[in-house]
Amino acid sequence: MAKRCYYEILGVSRTCSENELKGAFRKQAMQLHPDRNPGDKEAEHKFKEVNEAYQVLSDDQKRAAYDRFGHAAFEHGGGGGGFGGFGSGEGFAASMADIFDDLFGDVMGGRRGRSSGRERGADLRYNMEITLEEAFRGKTASLKIPTSVTCDVCAGSGAKAGSKPKTCPTCGGAGRVRAQQGFFAIERSCPNCHGRGEIIENPCPNCSGAGRITRDRSLSVNIPAGIEDGTRIRLTGEGEAGLRGGPSGDLYIFLSVKPHPFFQREGADLYCRVPISMVQAALGGEVKVHGVDGAEIKVKVEEGTQSGRQFKIKGKGMPVLRSRDFGDLYIQANVETPQNLTKRQKELLAEFENESTTKTHPESAGFFAKMKEFFDLT
Repeated sequence: MAKRCYYEILGVSRTCSENELKGAFRKQAMQLHPDRNPGDKEAEHKFKEVNEAYQVLSDDQKRAAYDRFGHAAFEHGGGGGGFGGFGSGEGFAASMADIFDDLFGDVMGGRRGRSSGRERGADLRYNMEITLEEAFRGKTASLKIPTSVTCDVCAGSGAKAGSKPKTCPTCGGAGRVRAQQGFFAIERSCPNCHGRGEIIENPCPNCSGAGRITRDRSLSVNIPAGIEDGTRIRLTGEGEAGLRGGPSGDLYIFLSVKPHPFFQREGADLYCRVPISMVQAALGGEVKVHGVDGAEIKVKVEEGTQSGRQFKIKGKGMPVLRSRDFGDLYIQANVETPQNLTKRQKELLAEFENESTTKTHPESAGFFAKMKEFFDLT
């Protein structure tokens, strides 16, 4: 099969500059590298093509020969071809080193210099459930959390009293070692110090060289009034202690509010369904309810109140977080149909029904009239 044009492989023009050529090569090589495409034979083949094309075009003499004679310039031992036959030019090797830094820098440390030997502690999560009343008032909660804390014997160094950690002789304190194979430069964590850059010859007997121990720790957490379900509170530096004096992680408290038997919450507003009798709904009157703070609230029920009607009690909802404002309380009337009637009660209701007119039940009368009219027309 005929070879593809090197310029076409790299996606550049024949008049491209050295920087344009290098940029195109870096982009293609990073996308097609086998470590990013494991098991992808097509990507592997294209990666070889890209490297072969750049090896030729990055060399001024080879590029001039290619521009004049094409692929024929490198036949019969003329240089170029194949993944295993790359030259060792400084420009090409430098480009490949840059690419590997881009690919693996975040994982292996790239060019970040020497390791301090200290590791940040892990973040912790604590799930806390509170009542709606506690969310209304706010509270100070005491927590007891098993966590890793700095060893007080060695002050977090991990070394026995009177001794100190020593620089790792394998990596010179960098925490990483580099293996060079042609233009490939592979960095990995130092196998001797496991990336810490230091070794401890005489470990602390209290923490076995870790620099931290596990212990129950008590914390006091302020839960502000108006806190909502699902809120996350972050306590900086209250997570696990770092290794060998490293910074502590953070503690995240995830709050959930228990369902309430009477109130439903939407933001700062509260909703409460209140059953009222049929007579009370018809004649009007007053019902007494209690707010989430326990205070008694008198609600006036207007004459002819229908089931589902809401009465707004301003400022009797939840406090707005970090504000002096309060939401509202909505009382929803739920008209209760009488049950377990006595004979006399049934007689009275029958008399009431006989005395009723369309004005007594305008909604139902209007509904059935419209339904009859609709189906008569169709």
